[in-house]
Amino acid sequence: MNNTGRNNTLRLLRTARGQVDGIIRMLEEGRYCIDISNQILATEALLKKANAQVLVNHLDTCVKESIENQGDYEQKLEEIEQLIHKLVR
Repeated sequence: MNNTGRNNTLRLLRTARGQVDGIIRMLEEGRYCIDISNQILATEALLKKANAQVLVNHLDTCVKESIENQGDYEQKLEEIEQLIHKLVR
């Protein structure tokens, strides 16, 4: 992963971690359930965005390189296919 992609993904994951800590505090403080649920949804969105960045990077680097070098690209494509199935469940 290039530095920009790595930094962006780390930023998203650190933000999500901070949100999870905030959600835990909200639960401990007995905050309103809808507020807690909204924070959980926001955290899920960050995690999905981070995952998308990781997958785009994988396509741009590992898969692209494998195809260009006529390497194990079929395996790489199968991995992506399996992941897509997990994402749409």
